[in-house]
Amino acid sequence: MKLFSPFLVLILHVGLLYGSLFADDTTMLINDDVLGLIVFKSALLDPYSKLSSWNEDDNSPCAWEFIQCNPIDGRVTELNLNGFSLSGKIGRGLEKLQSLKVLSLSNNNFTGAISPELALLTNLENLNFSHNGLSGNIPGSFSNMTSLQFLDLSENSLSGPVSDTMFDNCGDSLRYLSLSGNSLEGAFPKTVSKCTSLNHLNLSRNHFSGDPGFSEGVWGLTRLRTLDLSHNELSGLVPIGVSVLHQLKEFWLQGNRFSGDLPADIGFCPHLNTLDLSNNQFTGQIPVSLQKLNVLSFLSLSNNLINGDFPQWLSNMSSLEYLDFSGNSLEGTLPDSIADLKMLKYLSLSGNKLSGNIPKSVMYCTSLSTIRLKENALTGSIPEGLFSIGLEEADFSRNELTGSIPPGSGKLFESLQVLDLSGNNLTGNIPAEVGLFSKLRYLNLSWNNFQSGLPPEVGYFQNLTVLDVRHSALVGSIPGDICDSGSLGILQLDGNSFTGPIPDEIGNCSSLYLLSLSHNNLSGSIPRSLSMLKKLKILKLEHNQLSGELPQELGKLENLLAVNISYNRLVGRLPMSSIFQNLDQSSLEGNLGICSPLLKGPCKLNVPKPLVLDPYAYGNQMGGQNRSDGTSRSNDKSFKHHRFLSVSSIVAISAAAVIAVGVLIITLLNASVRRRIAFVENALESMCSSSSKSGSLATGKLVLLDTKSSPDWTNTSLDSVLNKAAEIGEGAFGTVYKAPLGGEGRIVAIKKLVTSKILQYPEDFDREVRVLAKARHPNLISLKGYYWTPQLQLLVSEYAPEGSLQAILHERPPSSSSSPPLSWSTRFNIMLGTAKGLAHLHHAFRPAIIHYNIKPSNILLDENFNPKVSDFGLARIVTKLDKHMISNRFQSALGYAAPELACQSLRVNEKCDVYGFGMLILEIVTGRRPVEYGEDNVLILNDHVRVLLEQGNVLECVDPSMVTYPEEEVLPVLKLALVCTSQIPSSRPSMAEVVQILQVIKTPVPQRMEAY
Repeated sequence: MKLFSPFLVLILHVGLLYGSLFADDTTMLINDDVLGLIVFKSALLDPYSKLSSWNEDDNSPCAWEFIQCNPIDGRVTELNLNGFSLSGKIGRGLEKLQSLKVLSLSNNNFTGAISPELALLTNLENLNFSHNGLSGNIPGSFSNMTSLQFLDLSENSLSGPVSDTMFDNCGDSLRYLSLSGNSLEGAFPKTVSKCTSLNHLNLSRNHFSGDPGFSEGVWGLTRLRTLDLSHNELSGLVPIGVSVLHQLKEFWLQGNRFSGDLPADIGFCPHLNTLDLSNNQFTGQIPVSLQKLNVLSFLSLSNNLINGDFPQWLSNMSSLEYLDFSGNSLEGTLPDSIADLKMLKYLSLSGNKLSGNIPKSVMYCTSLSTIRLKENALTGSIPEGLFSIGLEEADFSRNELTGSIPPGSGKLFESLQVLDLSGNNLTGNIPAEVGLFSKLRYLNLSWNNFQSGLPPEVGYFQNLTVLDVRHSALVGSIPGDICDSGSLGILQLDGNSFTGPIPDEIGNCSSLYLLSLSHNNLSGSIPRSLSMLKKLKILKLEHNQLSGELPQELGKLENLLAVNISYNRLVGRLPMSSIFQNLDQSSLEGNLGICSPLLKGPCKLNVPKPLVLDPYAYGNQMGGQNRSDGTSRSNDKSFKHHRFLSVSSIVAISAAAVIAVGVLIITLLNASVRRRIAFVENALESMCSSSSKSGSLATGKLVLLDTKSSPDWTNTSLDSVLNKAAEIGEGAFGTVYKAPLGGEGRIVAIKKLVTSKILQYPEDFDREVRVLAKARHPNLISLKGYYWTPQLQLLVSEYAPEGSLQAILHERPPSSSSSPPLSWSTRFNIMLGTAKGLAHLHHAFRPAIIHYNIKPSNILLDENFNPKVSDFGLARIVTKLDKHMISNRFQSALGYAAPELACQSLRVNEKCDVYGFGMLILEIVTGRRPVEYGEDNVLILNDHVRVLLEQGNVLECVDPSMVTYPEEEVLPVLKLALVCTSQIPSSRPSMAEVVQILQVIKTPVPQRMEAY
């Protein structure tokens, strides 16, 4: 690429102002087009020197590459630089090309705003800036480009509303308009109706909202062939009148909020070949007029509220290749005439209320590659002929099908990739032919009633990644060659009647990351070969007959996230790794003798028997030696039994003596302890009784910390408060109820604490509760009081009417209008408020109050969606905070535990809360859970976001329900979250620093500059 000196570029820019340039004393006038193109080039980065032929010394650019000129006057008429990886801004210079008709810069890396001065190119007919990184608004001056016929600004980062006047002058000129794939917002630009010659209109994948006004706007564009308004926020009705678009070939409205009936005259667009109205809120029945669409090849009405019977006339649409009615409420049966759809390749009717048999005639749809009929009420057997065509995916799950799995054909063996027959009542043998499916990668036969064995041929799979046969009444042993292919990632055999040992060959499953063999009758020891599964993340072996000790080698599995070995016959020590040493009781209980402080049973070790030395074991070697009296020692029985005791006898006698002494000591100690406990209990009862009488500390009475008077809660009134109907949540420390407080009309939250490990002395309980009550902050749930008896402890706290962040993020109905998705501003305020609350706990108290359990269910929202951190500092009322307690509590918050919590030497500090807060940010921004289990993978959220950030695609993980957000805020917030979730605690910021960073991110850039 030829470089231009700054002096030359300056001269050229001056030339743009004065219209002429004298390079030397020859007074040669440089051509305006040369001048404009050289200035345009000077602002670009051309990594492949595509524009090397552009020379400022030439008098004309007509010989340059990618330039076309008018042969009569020599002026530039076309500039085409598509796909050259050019970057920089589209600066000044191009406006000099007054004869330019075609300007195409698509598929490059241009950034910055579109210059309004491009509107000076009044002869421009074709403008294509698609697939770049342009930002800002679309200039309103474009309305002056009256000759424009083709305008494509798609796949950029343009934002803001489209000017109401932009299409005022398009008249009969504009024929192609695409603004798709941007961040444009505001009302649908209804002035586009003035572009009466439009035949292609694409405004998809933006944030346009409101009612587009079809009847008074779009329906007037009678020359339209393609209309794409998909993936916006448009709403309202689509009235009758679409038939006036007589030339329409493609009609895309999916991913909006349209409601009402489908337009009844949709079938009177004779040239329509693509119709997608999916993912809206359409109701009513499917219009009968659809059957007139003889050339329609693509039809999707999925995920609406359509009801009525399945259309029996569907076979009239003989050109259909793609049909999707899934996610509606269609009833009735499938017609035999479906066989007339000879060209059908994709059929999805899942999630309806269809009944009856699967018609055998479907086997005549010989082009079919995907059939999805799951979640209906279909009965009967699977037609054998269906497995004779070249299907790639077959999903009949969650129906009421019976019979056996039909054998496949050679054609199916070569094509099938996904087979899901789960949730039916299939019986018989699993065909051995399944091992011949060379491309099969997903096989789910779970929740059936086969009552047969798993054929050894399952090991023949070459590409299988998921094998799920849970709860299918399978018997026999697990085939040793089940993992011969090495590609299996998920193996789920739970809830069957498998017997015998876990095969040693399980170690060949090198790709396995989920292994679940629970609820079977497996016996024998756990094979050491499991330690070869380096990718394993989840191991479930509970409810079997496994025995022996766990192989210590399992401690080398660094990727394990969850393990359950409960209810087996296991004994001995757990492997020395963080995951095993921090298992909770529910993952270990029900074994014979696992060594863990969480279990009450004995700890049994398989240690070698003691070595017994018999002094006469070598008698044959010493037998030739005679005693002084001439007799042989080996024959002297009196010497053998009376002069010496064997080593084994000595050991046995010593052990018996030690045990006897130990039993005696323990008996005496127990008696002493029982007397002491009785004395303490009597003293405590006496103290509580006198305290109650004196009023110093109430036992069995509600104590409010912010008022002198407290209403009396008797057992009768407590029963009315702590009932199931009033329950609003449950956490690690107890159940939460919503209750009125006395007759004051106040609503409070009552937490009924679990009594295990809670402070058992009222003075201690009172003291710690009062410390927590001092933690007053707008972003902390305030503690109002408590109720204490030896059998029942309650905490009274502020009530948050909008519930928890957990419910808002993950439990909101997909189409709920009463609780729309959280906006970015609300999410940011929740993050900032939560950070402020945690910072107050960390920095306003000495020692700091550590939360230990940051997660969305502990972030409550008031009526204005202001966040309030709850459950903070409750560890203070626990008698002993140990690794088991923390591990137990984090089981319900998978992914939020800081990695240092798994260490042997447990050092809990504020950095653990910072880690949890970082995960909270990721969950708020992405709308995803910290750990998600898919059909063939496990997603760890912080790892997922970190990878996307490294790839430069981090914004792909943003919650899709959040239709608009400022990238300049989202990106640094995600980076902050990754810093907070650093594996090294010292690398994480303090919560005070987090608050400062968030405030800087939210502050507008100009104000930030002024501050400096």
